[in-house]
Amino acid sequence: MTTASPSINLVFVKETTHGNIQIKINEKETSVPSGTTLFNLKNQFKSDADIIIYSGFPVNADRPLKEGDEIVLIKKGEIPSPEEFESLMMARHTPGIHQKIKKSVVGIAGLGGLGSAIAIALARIGVGKLILVDFDVVEPSNLNRQQYFVHQIGMPKVDALQKNIATMNPYVKVETYPEKLDRSNVERIFKEALVVVEAFDRAEEKAMLINTLSEKMPDKYIVAASGVAGYGDGNEIKTVRFSSKIFIVGDQKTAAQPGIGLMAPRVGIAAHHQANIVLRILLEEEK
Repeated sequence: MTTASPSINLVFVKETTHGNIQIKINEKETSVPSGTTLFNLKNQFKSDADIIIYSGFPVNADRPLKEGDEIVLIKKGEIPSPEEFESLMMARHTPGIHQKIKKSVVGIAGLGGLGSAIAIALARIGVGKLILVDFDVVEPSNLNRQQYFVHQIGMPKVDALQKNIATMNPYVKVETYPEKLDRSNVERIFKEALVVVEAFDRAEEKAMLINTLSEKMPDKYIVAASGVAGYGDGNEIKTVRFSSKIFIVGDQKTAAQPGIGLMAPRVGIAAHHQANIVLRILLEEEK
């Protein structure tokens, strides 16, 4: 990654008793007068910034800074330094989210239409580590809904997806297993994961994984899918809490079969339902 002049400033504001505000810019403590506003800060630290992100939201109006605010100043087109890059990528997050999830571990069983899209979504939000499991290779019929490219045909899916994730968020650790999951290897592969995502096509594989995790690793959260085929109403795709640790996403009825295929829009809706419930679990919103 090319090192260039700073393009962002991540600012944490904390009031002091000395009439100043202590802020952190690029991980360096700086003191500015209390009462400093957003535009004061922009003029002082990056006057050519095109974008001001205030607590995860772009703003174009001035306002006074207060304790706990997070500010990012961006000039379009500039390449950030390696030290700044991760902070820049997460500038649009809800404040505090990245710190909570960047040390988390999530396992994904199956890297087809569901699993590959879930992995991309979780990588983009900065989940710390992804455990990716699939024994298959990329082939042409995958490309109608899976997150691969023509030049990756013939590659193991774990390798192709690892490369794709690295191009969009190099700060996510990816551990790959080009293996077929069965009752003998589930514990070994997913021992670190807090959440395991089931993203298989076949009902017997789904049942094996859910049953094995429930019996052998009852502390794991499971996010599974059932009924994502066709082009039916997207609003029928729902997340249902099946038990304290198991969530099922889908319409619970529309399975892939002759005459009912798997396509990107509906599969994508379900995949992002799964990714969103994973995020809520990591944030302890689903206790």
